[in-house]
Parts: sequence; C-alpha cells; structure tokens
Amino acid sequence: MRSFNRRQMVAIASSALLPVVTSSVSADEKPALKGNIKQSVVFWCFNAFGERWNVEKTCEVARSLGCRSVELVGSEGWASLKKHDLTCAIASNGMPGAPYMRGFNNPRYHEEVITRTRKVIDDCAEAGFPAVIGFTGYKWRDADDPKSGEISRDDGAANCIKGLKKIAAYAEKKKVTLCVEHLNTRDSSHPMKGHPGYQGDDLDWLAGILRKVGSDRVKLLFDIYHVQIMHGDLIRRLEQCKDLLGHVHTAGNPGRGELDDSQEINYPAVMKKLAELKYTGYVGQEFIPTRDPLAGLRQAVRRCDV
Repeated sequence: MRSFNRRQMVAIASSALLPVVTSSVSADEKPALKGNIKQSVVFWCFNAFGERWNVEKTCEVARSLGCRSVELVGSEGWASLKKHDLTCAIASNGMPGAPYMRGFNNPRYHEEVITRTRKVIDDCAEAGFPAVIGFTGYKWRDADDPKSGEISRDDGAANCIKGLKKIAAYAEKKKVTLCVEHLNTRDSSHPMKGHPGYQGDDLDWLAGILRKVGSDRVKLLFDIYHVQIMHGDLIRRLEQCKDLLGHVHTAGNPGRGELDDSQEINYPAVMKKLAELKYTGYVGQEFIPTRDPLAGLRQAVRRCDV
C-alpha cells in the first residue's frame, strides 16, 4: 500500500485554505427533505478532492441539497456560511498541521490543545455555532516520532480525562460542545482514510473516558466509517453510545468513497436508528469523492434522508 509522509498529511489536513473557484449551482435544485436527520457537508473532502470547491461553492451546493451546515470550515470562511444562512455544525480545533496527531492523551500537548480549543469555543459561542472537534492524539510520546515510545492505554485514558475536565467547565459556560472523534488505525493506504498510531481507535475505551469526564458538553463524534472498520455492529454500537452522541460522520467503506451500492454500510438503516434514538445533532457527509462530487453528494443526502 502507498505510504504518505507527514508533509503530505499536513497538506491534506490544511486543504481548507485552497482558494478554488468553480461555477455556481442552480437554486431550483433544492429538494424537500424529510428533516428527521439534519445533514451537513464536510468542507475538506470537497475542497481537497474532486473539483476542489471553495467555501462559497460548497455553501451553494449545501443549500441546493437541503443541507443546513458546512462544517470544519475555518473562521475566515464563516461569513460565507452566514451569507447562505448555514451553520458550522462542528468547527476545527485550531491545531496546526494534522490536528488529530496532538491531543488530550499526551500532557506535553495539553497547554496548546486546551488554549487553541478554548479560542475556537469562544469563536463558536460568538457565532452561534454548536460544536468543536477534539482528538485523543497519537499514542507516541512525540507525535511525530513512532520511535519515541508509546503512551500506555491506561496513561492515555488518565491524561485524556484530566485534559478534558480542564476544558469541560469552559465549554459548559460557553454552551459549546467538544466532540472527541473515534478514528480507525487499520487503513494505512491514505492519510485521510485511516490513522495508524491514533490512540482513540477503540470505541469502548473512548466512551469510557467520556463517561468519566461526565459533562454534557464533552461528547463523542461517532464516525460511522471509522467505527465500521474497527468494530462493525453499527446499530448496536449507536444504541450503546446513545448517551454520548454529539456528532456523526459518514463515508462509504471500504475506501471512504460515496455512499453508493459499491460499499457495505446500510446507511438508511443506520439513519433510521439515529432517528429512533431521537438524535438531534448533525450528520456530516465526509466521503472523498471519486466521481462527480455533486452527484455523489446528492445521492448521499437522499440516502440519509429517512
């Protein structure tokens, strides 16, 4: 399988800075969605791949498809969201480079992670946006160096609890939710399809941490694609984590492509489970387009509209 160096990973993770301009979308394409699932478009997927939409184009597409949000957009793009009457369902945490590398499991990064996350929480509170993304981080003592030794599971959990508790009260005060993401470590074919070295790859381990933090403003980002790779049993897993659900992401598996018939996840059934659980958060479409991105996104939105 192809390997990627850190520079390539950072370039993809920072792709929201690419100023790509493309044609507009016709307003008469707006569908009538059922509204049981609030859907969002994840910006980086369509900015770094496919036609490489800029923020303005992504907002136009989101509106045309009936989505209520474009997410993981830097604050420099929030004016476009407001212009199109969209929210940012979940914001990036402000960490430089690949933000999932340095997280709450490693005390050497606590000061930077907490400071930057608090700043984004402030920005979200002012803008009226609901959530900020968070990560456990890589298991290595130096996130850039796999030879630096590993942080044990027990120590990583204790460090996460300590760090998350430091920010929980602040998030509660600001009424913004920090959603910590579970990621897979099995797929090493591409830096955005899997994250070998990420410590929060076990859903039970991560859920245990979040329950010990015990805050309604520190929740789980349940990424259906990543959970499918690491655990499967998606509907039962959603039931088990129903008290923790803060945000949800999608993508087809294998490959992190479109939500079509070439992949294995039964998205209508999964969305029906979310509706049954009375989940009121957002579902972000986070697949990497392999064909016409608008057609693929339209298909995904329809498939998740249950």
